[in-house]
Amino acid sequence: MLIRRDALDRILAGEIDLAFRRWRRPTVKAGRTLTTAVGLLSIDAVDIVDQSQITGDEARRAGYASVEALRNELDRRSEGDVYRIRLHRISDDPRIALRHDVDLDAAQIDAISARLARLDAARDTPWTRMVLDLIRAHPATRAPDLAASLGRETRSFKADVRKLKALGLTESLDVGYRLSPRGEAFLDQHHPPS
Repeated sequence: MLIRRDALDRILAGEIDLAFRRWRRPTVKAGRTLTTAVGLLSIDAVDIVDQSQITGDEARRAGYASVEALRNELDRRSEGDVYRIRLHRISDDPRIALRHDVDLDAAQIDAISARLARLDAARDTPWTRMVLDLIRAHPATRAPDLAASLGRETRSFKADVRKLKALGLTESLDVGYRLSPRGEAFLDQHHPPS
């Protein structure tokens, strides 16, 4: 579930605790969490609702000035049910602390290596080291440019970088990415530069 940055900031401020989406099937489940730019969100409830029954209070709690504004947004998609998602922020993004964990022992190096090997094994061609090396060599470079240099489509490239980010190895910048301190430490210990 994608949430615009302005809405995330309002969730952080405690101004928003609802979201509405029109989906063929929900992309989040009650009881789970969602990692965002402002931290970890708890998904408290996901319910199908009748769009005509959404109240002004619910629209405001979802960050809209009126029910009409919310309905106009929902009507941008014609297929699927309308879902009301109740959510709240529960903590900082756990990946932030992970990025700065640079005291990697042999077991941690092995665990990261095993996870990267599983990611590589899911494809015809290993990609994790190639992407890590590319980001290391070209920090703060636009994702479309990095993807093009590998002959890849931008969307799938970004999805791969998010997998590396979940391991604490990369971090997003305003433009592009860089290796995190953990990513640098891992490459230095496991794959020193040639």
